[in-house]
Amino acid sequence: MNLLEGVNLYLIGMMGAGKTTVGKILANHLSYRFLDTDSIITQSAARSINDIFAEEGETAFRQLESDVLAQVCAYTQLVIATGGGIVLRRENWGYLHHGLVVWLDVPVELLYTRLAEDSTRPLLQDADPQGKLRSLLEERIPLYSQADLKITVTAEETPEDIAHRIIQTIPSVLKTKAPD
Repeated sequence: MNLLEGVNLYLIGMMGAGKTTVGKILANHLSYRFLDTDSIITQSAARSINDIFAEEGETAFRQLESDVLAQVCAYTQLVIATGGGIVLRRENWGYLHHGLVVWLDVPVELLYTRLAEDSTRPLLQDADPQGKLRSLLEERIPLYSQADLKITVTAEETPEDIAHRIIQTIPSVLKTKAPD
């Protein structure tokens, strides 16, 4: 199935949206390779994201994230799960728009349920993690909404269902996406 003709597919959305899980399924269906920008960062820095945030701050982390994105967008036939905040830097959109950008839009309550036991998220080390999630999402919605495709996720859907829905919807987006 050569649905995307080699064009990369970038998954954006909040932490806990399921970008990595859905991304692996999509890559399998599309016969693409799968990459996770957060995993690449932790491997190349030989530290956890929590450690990078603690030792160097969010700005340094965001720079690493941009550097990784710049490198992976040079390849083709990839499904790439990005960090939730990758949309915050304008320069990253230049890289993202080399491919098809899919926003996994997940309600805050569902994100909170998924992340409640996760201590690896530096931005959730907050007295009110659900409030923090809500404010992060509100800040990022105008950026996420620049995606080529928005997939609103429900609690009932499995990652397989979501991947299937993305694959079903891609042709409608490709027809409208003007060539560069």
